[in-house]
Amino acid sequence: MSDGTAVLPEIETEEETRTKRQPPYNVILLNDDDHTYEYVILMLKELFAIPEQKGFELARMVDEKGRAIVCTTSRERAELKQEQIHAYGPDPRLERCKGSMYAEIEPAE
Repeated sequence: MSDGTAVLPEIETEEETRTKRQPPYNVILLNDDDHTYEYVILMLKELFAIPEQKGFELARMVDEKGRAIVCTTSRERAELKQEQIHAYGPDPRLERCKGSMYAEIEPAE
């Protein structure tokens, strides 16, 4: 016996879940003429695990072009890497060197 209530069949719905990815950021090392290639190569090796040959190429790019992208990552990690560069300290090979190199971050294109 029916009480007049209609039972509708269950309809499966797919929920689309998308992970919103954060846009990548570049960490850019800037030239200042107060640090040796050896300093730059060692810093890149210690902070970014960049091999020495690649570190040399990046040091040369910074020297010749004034800047080089040393890392592309999330904004949070880019800010951390920028802070690590700024805290790395002066180049002991140059007496005139008073502090760390400078880096900036910007959205990757």
